[in-house]
Amino acid sequence: MAGTVVVGAGLAAAHVVATLRAQGYDRPVTLVGEEIDRPYERPPLSKGYLQGATPREDVFVHEPGWYADNDVTTRFGTVATAIDRAARTAALADGSVLGYDHLVLATGSSPRTLDVPGAALDGVHTLRRLADSDVLRDELAVRSRLVVVGGGWIGLEVAAAARTAGLHVTVLEYAAQPLVRVLGPQLGELFATLHRDHGVDVRTGVGVEGFEGSDGRVTGVRAGGELVPADVVLVGVGAAPNVGLAVRAGLAADASAGVTVDEHLRTADPVVLAAGDVAHAHNTALGHALRVEHWDNAIRQGTLAARSILGQDAAYDWQPYFYTDQYDLGMEYVGYADSDDRVVVRGELDARELIVFWLRDGHVRAAMNVNVWDVNDQLRALVGRRIAPDRLARQDVPLDEL
Repeated sequence: MAGTVVVGAGLAAAHVVATLRAQGYDRPVTLVGEEIDRPYERPPLSKGYLQGATPREDVFVHEPGWYADNDVTTRFGTVATAIDRAARTAALADGSVLGYDHLVLATGSSPRTLDVPGAALDGVHTLRRLADSDVLRDELAVRSRLVVVGGGWIGLEVAAAARTAGLHVTVLEYAAQPLVRVLGPQLGELFATLHRDHGVDVRTGVGVEGFEGSDGRVTGVRAGGELVPADVVLVGVGAAPNVGLAVRAGLAADASAGVTVDEHLRTADPVVLAAGDVAHAHNTALGHALRVEHWDNAIRQGTLAARSILGQDAAYDWQPYFYTDQYDLGMEYVGYADSDDRVVVRGELDARELIVFWLRDGHVRAAMNVNVWDVNDQLRALVGRRIAPDRLARQDVPLDEL
């Protein structure tokens, strides 16, 4: 019995193998991962773990003995180099070959880097893996000036962690506001002001021209025509899906969009699936395909891939969800909107205690709760409905009466 091979050992992969075993799958299961660590969750890497508040053992999905106890063969510290779809085999870098009945590509994504002078200097980092967070945490403990290139979620979370630890922090964002491509200018300004109020030097509308250093170590970032001093730099300018294995196997994939799959996460080859950050999957709730790089999606798609292998009638039919914690601000977002959709605010932006709705053609496309808790399920129920904007904004109208 060849069984199922899962390539990539991140959060999505962990939920593929866990769901298979929990639902009675009795064929062999093999988990292949490039990292030596067993699957772990990534959100703590820019939050609690980076700050030293979350113990290392708490980031892992399963206890060390779970894989052996559940008859999951692990091949950590190696990579899959090729797939022979006709023979249904996957070749690994160590020379071994694994047969499969089903193959799940959960290869994740890799941080984008900057092609500018000095990018290879010591002290210039990206953050994706547990080992990256280890190095960055050690750096923040002994350095005093951090420059974050990119005002996205990872960049702002690291900025908050570093500022809380007492470092001087500068954020350099090419767009007019942080997070503007996701939240739009009004909410982007909320996050910019949040960081400025905590002492972060947030600079927008600036591009990075290069990094300067001394004795091989970064000392500054050249941006906007001036040199910004830096002891350590985090480059957080997005991530690209790891599609190389799929492309070499002749599967439909795009270097930016990811591996093309249907609502069941199947590629054009029905025994090869993709899940998590690498999957460009058709979402039946939205009516189009998208790729989502968030914790909730990895869990849900890992579970869905397993259910598809088991022949169950399940589909990618949920609204995307993500969250962040920065300083004393916590927020949750559900849905999928464009930054130019109409924004309706329920509450006070200045107080940073509010609910936000994004609308198009009168329909709620997404909602976000900021420092307002235990309402996300109610907001999820509103997404897709046609609701008058003035009613959405009224705090005296309960959410469950909208």
